[in-house]
Amino acid sequence: MTALAAEARTLTPQPLRPRQLIALGDGCGLWLSGMGPEAAREAALGLADAGATALAVFGVAGALAPGVHSGTLLCPACVIDERGNDYHPAPAWREQLQRCLTASSVPFMAGGSLLSLPEPLLNATAKMAMRQRHMAVAVDMESAAVAAVASERRLPFVVLRAIIDEHDDDIPAALQAGIDAWGRPRPLDMLALLGRHPGLLAHVPSLSRRMRKATRALRTAATAAGMNLGRTAQGAC
Repeated sequence: MTALAAEARTLTPQPLRPRQLIALGDGCGLWLSGMGPEAAREAALGLADAGATALAVFGVAGALAPGVHSGTLLCPACVIDERGNDYHPAPAWREQLQRCLTASSVPFMAGGSLLSLPEPLLNATAKMAMRQRHMAVAVDMESAAVAAVASERRLPFVVLRAIIDEHDDDIPAALQAGIDAWGRPRPLDMLALLGRHPGLLAHVPSLSRRMRKATRALRTAATAAGMNLGRTAQGAC
């Protein structure tokens, strides 16, 4: 499962159909969910209902810990939600994925916790507070919802994230109005937004650069681990 179109593009050149199963070959399928836990839960249930024998979350995340740089891959040992529930990826699958990634040239972190929240953390102050509260390495909005479905359906799961924004990066909240639920720019809305707030334009190059670094890392990971992200068991991903 991916939330963003840019994440899905690292896995397939096929036309992207949001909220539908896209066959990738080798028994693997992709679901482009859109951002947030509700969309992620819908995706996980859709994949499970379609016969998936395991679930994977693949995409970008924000760093909470200092020293975790854009473009670093993270394969967390634990996923935590805002209520303190914790979920643990399948150990054997995670270990095999780590072995695949270790052979690649991309910076890679194994272990640590990934915090999943219903809303994005867009400034350094908010990130610091969540880091102090949960001691998580990074944050996203979808992994806990997928992990919860995996637990309900008794399916193994794994998470692979590439860091996009670092712990001290600020992202203007106003820019959210210029993209859709799948992270795709809405040109007219973006132009209108920049017209009203021209100062936002200064943030666009750095955000684009970070996204390119993260998606390059994801593409390298997919090449190194395969569409099944290192899982050797037969069946859908």
